[in-house]
Amino acid sequence: MEIIPAIKNLLRRSNGQPRNRQGITTSLLPLKWWAALFALCILVLGSTACGGWWRSKPPSASDVAANDKKTDVTSPIAADPAAGIIRELEERVKRNPDDFIAFSKLGGYYLQRLRETGDVKYLELATRAARASLAILPAEQNAGALGVLAQSEFAAHDFTGARDHAQQLISLDPRKSYPYLILGDALLELGDYERAEEAFARMRQAGGEGVGAQTRLARVDALRGRTENARARISNALSMALAEVPQQRETVAWCRWQLGEAAFSLGNYEEAERRYREALTDFPDYYRAVGSLARVLAARGNLGAATEQAERAVRLLPDPSFLALLGDLYKLSGREREASVQYALIEKIAHLSEINGVLYNRQLAVFYADHNLKPAAAYELAAKEYKVRRDIYGADAAAWTALKAGKVEEAQALIKEALRLGTQDAKLLYHAGMIEHAAGNHEVAHNFLKRALELNPQFDALQASVARKSLES
Repeated sequence: MEIIPAIKNLLRRSNGQPRNRQGITTSLLPLKWWAALFALCILVLGSTACGGWWRSKPPSASDVAANDKKTDVTSPIAADPAAGIIRELEERVKRNPDDFIAFSKLGGYYLQRLRETGDVKYLELATRAARASLAILPAEQNAGALGVLAQSEFAAHDFTGARDHAQQLISLDPRKSYPYLILGDALLELGDYERAEEAFARMRQAGGEGVGAQTRLARVDALRGRTENARARISNALSMALAEVPQQRETVAWCRWQLGEAAFSLGNYEEAERRYREALTDFPDYYRAVGSLARVLAARGNLGAATEQAERAVRLLPDPSFLALLGDLYKLSGREREASVQYALIEKIAHLSEINGVLYNRQLAVFYADHNLKPAAAYELAAKEYKVRRDIYGADAAAWTALKAGKVEEAQALIKEALRLGTQDAKLLYHAGMIEHAAGNHEVAHNFLKRALELNPQFDALQASVARKSLES
C-alpha cells in the first residue's frame, strides 16, 4: 500500500457519493483529519513493516465482489452512472484489499442497489463490504462503515443490531443527525415508539430537517392515526426530493409510491393509481410501484390489468407478497392450478436462504393465516418473532395466526396491542372484527368490520370479500 495515494484517498471528500432517501451519505463520513492520518499511518505500518499483526485479515475482494454477484451491466439499472462507480470500486478493492474507504463506499452503493431492486444479494454484499472496511479500520475511526453496517442490519431485519450500532455512532459524535435516523427506525420496528419519537426529536435538534426527517415523522403520524399529517409530510419530502440536484430517482419514486400507499389506505383508488404510475414514470420497473399498481387495479375491478401487473412484479422480484397477490388474482379468475403454483413458490422463496427466512418470516405467517393453511406453523412463526420484535404489526400477525390456531382469548389480547396507537389500517380493523366474531362479541365485531370496509372497501383482493360476508352474517 503506497502512503501518498492512500492519504489522497482519505482526504477525498464525499462528492458524488450516494445518498439514500433518508439523507444519509452511504459512504465514509468526514473524519478528524489528524486523527485519521495518524490511523492511516498505523494502518500502513501495520500492514507492511509489521505484517498486519495488529488485526485479522479482512474478507478478500473476491468474497465481496464474487463473480456470480456482480452488477449485471446489461440491465437497465446498470445504464446509470452508479453501475460504473460500483465496477470501479470493485476493481479498487481487488487491487488494494486494504482500501477501507473503497469498501465503505462500495457498501453504500450496494445499499442503493438494494433500494432500487429489492434484490437480497445486494444486502449480503453491502454487509460484507461494511465488515471488510471495519476489519481494516475500526469503528472509532471509521464511522462511515459503521453507518453502512447499521443500515445493512436494519435492511436485514436485525433491528437490535442496527439499534446498538446507531447508539455507538451517537456516542462517537452526538452532533450528527443521521445516527438518530437509524436509531429511530430500529426502535419503531422493535415497537419502542416513545423512544423512537425521542430519537427523531434529537435528530431535528441536530439539524435533520430534510427528506429523511419528513419521511420518519410521516411514519410516526401514520402509526398514531394522524393520516392527514402523514400525507402532508410525505408531500413535503417529495418537494424536497424534486428540488435536489441531481435528483435521486429512487427517492423521488419512493415518495410518490408512499403517497399512493397513503391514498390506497383511505380507499382513494384513483389517486393511488395516479401516484403509482407517476413513480413508474420517474423510475420504470420500480418493483414497489408495480406491485401496488396491481393491487389498486384489482381494487378498481380491472382484474385482467391487475393480473398483468402482478405477473410483472413477480418477474421483477419474487417477493412473497407479490406471489400471494398473483395467486389470489389467479384464484379470483378461476385459475386454481396457477394459483396453487404461486402459493407453493411462497414457501420456497421464504426458505431459500437464512436471510430470506428472517426477511419473510412475518409475510409467510400472515399468508398461511389468510389462506387457512398450517395454522400451528403460522402461529409459531408469528409468536416467535413477536417475542423480539414487539411492534403493532407483529402483534397483529400474532393475533391473526392465534385466531387461526384456535387461541381466541390470546388473539383478543394481542389485537388490543395491535390497535393501541390508533392506526387507521383496514387490515388491523378486519382482523379485530374476525377475532371478536369468533369470541361471540358480535356487536363489537360488527363495528370493527364496518369501520374496516368504510375506511378501505377493497383493502385486500380476497379478505375484503370475507369481511363483507362476515358483516352481512
